Amino acid sequence: MYGCEAWTISKQIQNKLEATEMWFLRRMLRIPWTSKKTNERVLNEANKRRSLVRTIRKRQPPFWAT
Repeated sequence: MYGCEAWTISKQIQNKLEATEMWFLRRMLRIPWTSKKTNERVLNEANKRRSLVRTIRKRQPPFWAT
């Protein structure tokens, strides 16, 4: 997250960040990638919502402040 204030987040980068977040969550819950669980089911098991992109966007200054 270091330097995320200056990141430009395109749709492609946002998708990669969300995939990485899900990978981290599956690793923490020890869910193998071969199991047929949807991302929504994994999020429900962890009682979590996706928050990585939202957190990055909170740390960035508004575009009119630059």
